[in-house]
Amino acid sequence: MMRVAVVGANGFIGSRAVELLHLEGLAAVRPVVRNLSRLARAARFDLDWRVADARDRAALTDALKDCEVVVHAVAGDRNTILGTLAPVYAAAETAGVRRLVYLSSAAVHGQDPAPGTDEESALSNSQPLPYNAHKIRAERALGDLRRRGRVEVVILRPGIVYGPRSRWTAAFADDLVAGRAYVVDGGAGICNGVYVDNLVRAIQLALDAPGADGEAFLVGDAEQYTWADLYRPIAAALGFGLDAVPSVAYAEGRVDWWDRFEAARQTSAARRVLSLVPMRLRAAAYAAVDAWRANGRAAPDGWTTAGPPAPRATREMALLQRSRWKLPSAKAARVLGYRPSVAFDEACRRSIGWLEFAGYPVRASFAADRGRASTAARDALGTAAGAERP
Repeated sequence: MMRVAVVGANGFIGSRAVELLHLEGLAAVRPVVRNLSRLARAARFDLDWRVADARDRAALTDALKDCEVVVHAVAGDRNTILGTLAPVYAAAETAGVRRLVYLSSAAVHGQDPAPGTDEESALSNSQPLPYNAHKIRAERALGDLRRRGRVEVVILRPGIVYGPRSRWTAAFADDLVAGRAYVVDGGAGICNGVYVDNLVRAIQLALDAPGADGEAFLVGDAEQYTWADLYRPIAAALGFGLDAVPSVAYAEGRVDWWDRFEAARQTSAARRVLSLVPMRLRAAAYAAVDAWRANGRAAPDGWTTAGPPAPRATREMALLQRSRWKLPSAKAARVLGYRPSVAFDEACRRSIGWLEFAGYPVRASFAADRGRASTAARDALGTAAGAERP
């Protein structure tokens, strides 16, 4: 059986890749994490795990010995995105690894890609968000490493990765409960999403697909759906009508502290900290921030206005929810043999089952579907006992 190392095995995508590859007998998986505290998920299984920082070439070389493929699933800020590439590639080369599968992002094409965009479209250095530019630089750096080195490189570009444990699923549920959820232009824009298990399927295919070396692949769900389609089942499960969720616009050119706060709140580090806080306390904290915003708005006569402030869209969400184009997965289908294994409706049911398991107030009226959804969510996580609260 092929031995596959997953660097960044503690993250959302990395941990799910470890689970599925192991539980379905698709590979002999070796989780690689930065320190012992990040082994909580992988330690549920009898796996040959290793501890190595993704910037430590020597430690990585030892961790990757006897592996045929390494999956680079490390997420983080600019320094992490760019600073882990050369050490991982060099370690893979020294250890005799045949292929590196890198998780990039569809954001290299922007959050609102032009109609007709695919993998052959030129990547622009002028990007609205720094993250996009970091991922473009990462892909180009990997291309340079591949031209000089022996380890093959396959790049996957997923869009919005949702499902159990995903920040895209949990954050909207959090905002609904806290009364701060919104959609942009009614949520009518196309969501370039991919259910996490469908992405792992693409990772599995990329491990040994012929003709994939040096190529990049967009990966998404089969169906075309909007942000409203993604959010509506979550809202209904929590007792909200999506029509009642405020529809907001974004003032172009405005980048303020709220954008920075929201960006910080959605980082993997922030999500890890928030996962330790009970959902009710998180809702109270969000309400306190909203109250501070409301009380801090001075009226022209010097009095402060009362009531909660109107929701404000971040620049990222405004761009994402105004997308006019579904990014195609045709190249992944042709070269990798990629076919999404989980349909969108089932993905939504599994996501809701996980929300209930994680302690969100899923309505009793969902009882008919709840048993099936919860079972599917537990199956999706490998074992309910090992699934952490969001």
